[in-house]
Amino acid sequence: MKLSFNTKAELFKHLKDNKSLLVAEKKATLKQADAISYGVPVTCPNGEAVKSESFDAEDLSTIKAEVVINTTNILDSHGDVHMKGIWKKSLSEKKLLYLLQEHEMKFDKVITDELKASVKKYTWAELGFKNFEGTTEALVFDAVINADRNEYMFEQYIKGRVKNHSVGMQYVNIILCINSDERYYAEEKANYDKYIKEVVNKEDAEALGYFWAVTEAKVIEGSAVLRGSNYATPTLSVTETKDIEADVITSTEPQVSTQIKQGLDYNYLFTNLKLK
Repeated sequence: MKLSFNTKAELFKHLKDNKSLLVAEKKATLKQADAISYGVPVTCPNGEAVKSESFDAEDLSTIKAEVVINTTNILDSHGDVHMKGIWKKSLSEKKLLYLLQEHEMKFDKVITDELKASVKKYTWAELGFKNFEGTTEALVFDAVINADRNEYMFEQYIKGRVKNHSVGMQYVNIILCINSDERYYAEEKANYDKYIKEVVNKEDAEALGYFWAVTEAKVIEGSAVLRGSNYATPTLSVTETKDIEADVITSTEPQVSTQIKQGLDYNYLFTNLKLK
């Protein structure tokens, strides 16, 4: 159900009064690309596109794609900010993960299950966002994609058309942050003051007046999507490969990337929640 509020004061009271219920609902819901309750204004800056290496795709049957499934420290359209370290526990638990087409857990929507998931550290400039300062921890899938698994998405990756990804996840630890000096919101204000300095698109969070800091979550899957709730989720590279064996999740420590082979241009805005 989509809720609407006439003022920020009404919204803040709803969040505070129903915090326990909202936290329970978030934890019980598989988060995907689209907001599930009410829209959040998130201004999307342009990323600088960097062309990928070209290769002859004729008769190609297998490629390797390095894709960003999620990034931390950015307010997304759910009103969430994923904090650094969010995936540490989840990635320490070896399990089968899928790269899916648009979050559809169906046999014909699987792109691949031959992948290695890890957390890598990038500067925002490396990801094409030169207006953002500092670094982010990216959840990255190094995936082997075979044409006979999902021919349509195989072709989309080769043609450079997959510009966004999204993580299918379950919340474990989430913290409500509200920017209000009223005594009723003392706890939420302390949370806001603690985490706002880590939000890279701070202006969006300040305009909204609240957000959810997510400090731990479980990775369920990653998906190629047209528009992710987090727009800083590009395809980094697509290369021809032969006889590659992919591992399941093994890495939990951030690593520094040395090169981005493919960047993206993001020219859209998320739906605005208009508040007085």
